[in-house]
Amino acid sequence: MLALPDAAATEMLGHMLGGLLRAGDVVALFGDLGAGKTSLARGALAALGLAEEAPSPTFAIVQPYAPPEVVLPVAHVDLYRLNAPEDAEELGLEEWLEDGALLIEWPERLGAGLWPHALRLTLAPDAAGGRRLTWAAPAAWEARWPPHPPKPSAGPAR
Repeated sequence: MLALPDAAATEMLGHMLGGLLRAGDVVALFGDLGAGKTSLARGALAALGLAEEAPSPTFAIVQPYAPPEVVLPVAHVDLYRLNAPEDAEELGLEEWLEDGALLIEWPERLGAGLWPHALRLTLAPDAAGGRRLTWAAPAAWEARWPPHPPKPSAGPAR
C-alpha cells in the first residue's frame, strides 16, 4: 500500500509509472469516481512527453497519443460508458500493444477480457483525506513495480 496525500502526489506517481512503460504494457486503473485514475494517467502521459494536460477520455472512450507528441504510442482509455465487455472489441485496443501501451480506466468493464499481464492499480480514499494505492503486479512488472525513488548520490569518495 502506498499513501498519496494529494492530487500532486498522485500525478507524481503517474510520472514515475510513465517512465516505466514499455510497448505491450497494460495498466488497469481501478477506483471509484474521483479516486484519481485520470490524475495518475495524466502524470504518466506527461512523463512520456505530452506537453499539455491530457483530457479525460470519458466521452471519446479512447484518447490516442503517438510520437512525436509522446515517446511511446499510448492509448488512454475510459471504459465507464461501456455496457458489456463485448463492446470493447470494437475499440481495437489489442492493436495498441504491438508497439505501444494502454492506460485503462474502469477496466472492470472488460470482465474476463482484461489482459492477464496487466498491472492492476487500485486507488481508494484514505481516512487521512488523501488516497491509498494498492496493486497486483504480474510477472512482467515484478522488477518494475512498485517504483523505487532514485537513491541519493553518495558523492565523491574521500
